[in-house]
Amino acid sequence: MRISAFVLAAFCAAGLALAPAMAQDDPDLIFKKDTTFNLLSPNSKLATYVVDDPLIDGVACYFTLPEKGGWVGWAGFAEQTSDVSLACRQVGAVKIKGKFAQGADMYEQRRSLFFKAMHISRGCDASRNVLVYLSFTNKLVDGSPKNSTSTVPIMPWGGDAAPKCSEFVSP
Repeated sequence: MRISAFVLAAFCAAGLALAPAMAQDDPDLIFKKDTTFNLLSPNSKLATYVVDDPLIDGVACYFTLPEKGGWVGWAGFAEQTSDVSLACRQVGAVKIKGKFAQGADMYEQRRSLFFKAMHISRGCDASRNVLVYLSFTNKLVDGSPKNSTSTVPIMPWGGDAAPKCSEFVSP
């Protein structure tokens, strides 16, 4: 009886831990490609997504992540690997809606049931007027050095002048 109460409490805690990640807008899926074949369970895949920078109109980041297959991956219990590739681009007139700190997260996604998340962080190279995006995965005990960087030079778009990202970086 005590074990089942403990298991129920653990699942409730997991639900609460995942709530902030689920409340965030999901990225748009572009496509998936199989990387392994499993006869009786879902295949492992590479999934390519796009997410718009919520603070900066006109910038989108495309990223590809591995998704483990099998029944454990299908059920959401597999710890996903730390590999991620990233490419951010200017896709319209850039409009920065507010101040941001160097290295502030612009997107986060859980990569395991507990304690592991993939982040996309944003910064500004003020001298070149370039937005810099970094993707990485962290874990409470043992993080990963695997990462990917992408840059977006802020260019004029149509008749709109290019804003200076340095004016929006908070100290």
